[in-house]
Amino acid sequence: MTTSTIKTATTPAPAQPRQRKRRIGPGWFLVSPSVALLLIWMIVPLGMTLYFSTIRYNLLYPGENEFVGLENFTFFLTDPGFFPGAINTLLLVGSVLFISVVLGVLISALLEAADFGGRGVVRVLLISPFFIMPTVSALVWKNLIFHPVSGILAAVWRFFGAQPVDWLAQHPLLSIIIIVSWQWLPFAILILMTAMQSLDQEQKEAARLDGAGPIAIFWHLTLPHLARPIAVVIMIETIFLLSLFAEIFTTTSGGPGYASTNLAYLIYNQALLQFDVGMASAGGLIAVVIANIAAIFLIRMIGKNLTDQ
Repeated sequence: MTTSTIKTATTPAPAQPRQRKRRIGPGWFLVSPSVALLLIWMIVPLGMTLYFSTIRYNLLYPGENEFVGLENFTFFLTDPGFFPGAINTLLLVGSVLFISVVLGVLISALLEAADFGGRGVVRVLLISPFFIMPTVSALVWKNLIFHPVSGILAAVWRFFGAQPVDWLAQHPLLSIIIIVSWQWLPFAILILMTAMQSLDQEQKEAARLDGAGPIAIFWHLTLPHLARPIAVVIMIETIFLLSLFAEIFTTTSGGPGYASTNLAYLIYNQALLQFDVGMASAGGLIAVVIANIAAIFLIRMIGKNLTDQ
């Protein structure tokens, strides 16, 4: 046997690169109409908003469609209501998230630990506010609870000999935070309570046998188990709270002044009260950019959380 024959026998043949071919199956053709419709549904309004944001378009003077470039963006960013609206948006979103997550975790933990008759009824009652329309819940709080003359809180204040408080006039942003938290807390309870039922009970029993108390079990077992559901609650609520409008429109109309105005209501004010569609379109694009930044940050946070688990 020659040397060349030995080399041929012992040297492995170079691996041929695999060529992966994508097969276009019937699934692509089945979903393509819905995908195309969804793209049109999103791209057409976004394109119109982008177009209106670059022209001077006022509903009072519909014939004047002069191209102004980035002028509408400059006017919106320098509007007296922009910084109060941005700060109120951050305070509103942060406060509602804090209240709903903290109370949601505590209430879910108490419901999971407690064993009493009618626990199912209590769960239904806790979740029910989430299914009430935002406008209806805002009207209930405005006319039945916060009203300075006929409201429940006014009756309680008078019972203790104190002067009733006009909540929507004196504490408008706090009132909206309470209303929105009352509506979104059941959502957090629903997600966290469902996740808590999947917690391994054998780990809790082993921790009890090792001498761990309820607080230690909650801190070292329950809370880490709820990390993913809490991240999901934060992401979903943030996306919806950034565009909060109905509660503000129904109760305070953004006032007094800009005390309870957020970015969504400021855009509405520019478009339908001041009839400046161009400036409102620029504000809408700025709000979309802010919402996307928040969504990307939250998605990365959730992805890191899922990787670490």
